[in-house]
Amino acid sequence: MESTESSYVSSPEQPQKKSPSRPASPPLDSVEKPTYIKLLVSNAAAGSVIGKGGATITDFQSQSGARIQLSKNYDFFPGTSDRIILISGGIDDALKALELIIAKLLSEIPTEDGDDAEPRMRVRLVVPNNACGSIIGKGGSIIKSFIEESHAGIKISPLDTDFFGLTDRLVTITGALEEQMHAIDLILSKLTDDSHYLQNMHAPLSYAGVFFSGFDGIPYTYHNKEDHTNSVTIGVADEHIGLVVGRGGRNIMEISQNSGARIKISDRGDFMSGTNDRKITITGSQRAIHAAEDMIMRKVSYASERETD
Repeated sequence: MESTESSYVSSPEQPQKKSPSRPASPPLDSVEKPTYIKLLVSNAAAGSVIGKGGATITDFQSQSGARIQLSKNYDFFPGTSDRIILISGGIDDALKALELIIAKLLSEIPTEDGDDAEPRMRVRLVVPNNACGSIIGKGGSIIKSFIEESHAGIKISPLDTDFFGLTDRLVTITGALEEQMHAIDLILSKLTDDSHYLQNMHAPLSYAGVFFSGFDGIPYTYHNKEDHTNSVTIGVADEHIGLVVGRGGRNIMEISQNSGARIKISDRGDFMSGTNDRKITITGSQRAIHAAEDMIMRKVSYASERETD
């Protein structure tokens, strides 16, 4: 499966100009207009946003006036291992909450001694596919103007067709914090005029209803929770392990996420008795184990068929 961020509508070069100050606050009537911001964060970053006993997220809500919600542990955006943060409220309140969150995460990025470079991170917004046109514009005119004005990098991924039921795309913003916030302000101001965007304001955070298309077009339910009540070990020929794992572990991560099972592969040279098969241990519910085993064996079967052609 291709990454949900493998190609983009627009991919600018690194900004060279100094970012201007953020635009003036919009009129009062637009400030009061309810809106939302949905973004992705790693599981570790989600913990930093929540804080001990929920102290950090409570403080951010108090400071901003916006509501901040997170998807449950292991409830990831399809095709990733990232949780979802939903910020809702007026435009200014939502932007303030987002700025607090980004600043918090930036403060925890380790830096080398003597390195004066400003820490940076990418911000990935989740936007309904049918609302993306309003920020792209005819021939990409709107997104280009946002890039020029904010000096941030703005990239919009295509809709990931490997997941049935997925109707959201990722908008990735890069640059310094001020540049990112300027770009997000411009994007959000445009999206709040799009009825398709506001219709999704109260959509659930869970993507449990999304289905992975599978390796032969047969959908598999996208599971999000772990269940370690059972364990099964199967053998896969050493030469086929690479295909099961995938580049950077992509395949095995997808199989684990989409089946709901935990998967562990033995080290090189650690074979099943009397064979050159590596051991793959699958842990979870019976249903999760069966789904993971089926996906793994389909990968192996596909490799075997190619070898005999």
